[in-house]
Amino acid sequence: MRLAHHHDRAVLVLEHGDHPRGIDVATASGGRFGPAIAGIYPRWEEFRAWAEELLARSPEADVDLDVDLLGAPSPEPRQVFAIGLNYADHADETGYEPPTELPPVFTKFPTSITGPRGEIALPQGGNTDWEVEVVAVIGRPAYRASVEEAWDHVAGLTLGQDLSERARQMSGPAPQFGLAKSHPGFSPMGPWLVTTDELADRDDLALGCTIDGETVQDGRTSKLLYSIPRIISALSEVVSLLPGDVIFTGTPEGVGMGMQPPRYLRSGEVLRTWADGLGEMVHTMR
Repeated sequence: MRLAHHHDRAVLVLEHGDHPRGIDVATASGGRFGPAIAGIYPRWEEFRAWAEELLARSPEADVDLDVDLLGAPSPEPRQVFAIGLNYADHADETGYEPPTELPPVFTKFPTSITGPRGEIALPQGGNTDWEVEVVAVIGRPAYRASVEEAWDHVAGLTLGQDLSERARQMSGPAPQFGLAKSHPGFSPMGPWLVTTDELADRDDLALGCTIDGETVQDGRTSKLLYSIPRIISALSEVVSLLPGDVIFTGTPEGVGMGMQPPRYLRSGEVLRTWADGLGEMVHTMR
């Protein structure tokens, strides 16, 4: 199942090729669910059962999806988590030892969330870097969830960029991760939520990104030091994960600060982000 946030309405995606089409959730459910997608996550199990029953009847699409009107699949999370140094090669390129325990955890502020298409403003005088990531969206509350049951708490996966302004991040007596990664537009997600039964292997997804057609990142989630279930279990040992919360799970090697010399995003450049089974995002820097 794929669930989109289209023009401020929840849409079940039936066709996700060059001309995506879907079903308006509020219309199809007679107002039982939607129209806002954020209200679906607290009722995820109930919604999924309804949606699967509807999809089993092979309904006809009633919405032509305009990719430029797609928003983040979880636009109003109460908590946004991000995991740093979760790929060994990425830790190495940034000058850190790969973590042997839970990698660094930080937060991104929800006002940085945007959708999978559009323009992103570069902070003046900064060094904005790219970080492709798979993002997990929570569907069931999780507290002290085991690794074995962690996937049961996931509504689905989506694609994300943990954009990072490195000058601010590395300034001061200690790194400023949260602020440096929370400028407007610095947490793009999309193009839709994908339930894991749609994926050939939910633990091994190829992901990457290009700048003006040049590949800069190309990795696989099977190389995560902490897998998605281990991340959820470890986080839930301390905090309660809530429906709609999002977790940026880490980026593979190939970020700009790890290049010699370092390279950062410039105005006019087009950042294309992709992951197998999840789709792609396209953003122009301004």
